[in-house]
Amino acid sequence: MIAYVTVGVDDIARAKQFYTAFLPALGYGLTEGPEGLSFALPVQPDQHPTLPDFYVKPTFDGRPASAGNGSMVAFEARNQQQVRDLHAAALAAGGVDEGQPGFRESYGADFYVSYLRDPQGNKIAVFSCDPNEPGRDD
Repeated sequence: MIAYVTVGVDDIARAKQFYTAFLPALGYGLTEGPEGLSFALPVQPDQHPTLPDFYVKPTFDGRPASAGNGSMVAFEARNQQQVRDLHAAALAAGGVDEGQPGFRESYGADFYVSYLRDPQGNKIAVFSCDPNEPGRDD
C-alpha cells in the first residue's frame, strides 16, 4: 500500500492556492508547517489513517524542484460532475490544462478523467469511474 506521495515545489504559496482549490472537496485536510503542506484524509476514532497522504514540499537538497517525466498523481472524485468542477477550480487557481474532462479511448468505458499541471509542472489527474453514471459509447 502506498503510504504517501510527495511533490516538490519552489513556491509554496502558489502550490497552496492550486491544491486547496480542489483537495478539500475530496475530503483532504491541510496542515501547514515550515516543511511545506501536508494533505490527509480525516481519521475516524479507533481507525487507521486512510492512505495515501499527499505532501507538497520544497526540495530537501535545496535545488530547484522539477516535475518527473512520466510521473503523475491521480485523485478519485465522487462523480463526473465533480471531475469537471475540480478541473475548473484547479485551472482558476493557477493550474494548466493537460486534458479536458472526458472519456479516453484507451481506458475503460466508465473511466472519466481530467489532467492538469500544478504551477510547478507536476502532472495531476482527477477521475471518476462510477459504473452508475453514463459511460463512453464504444
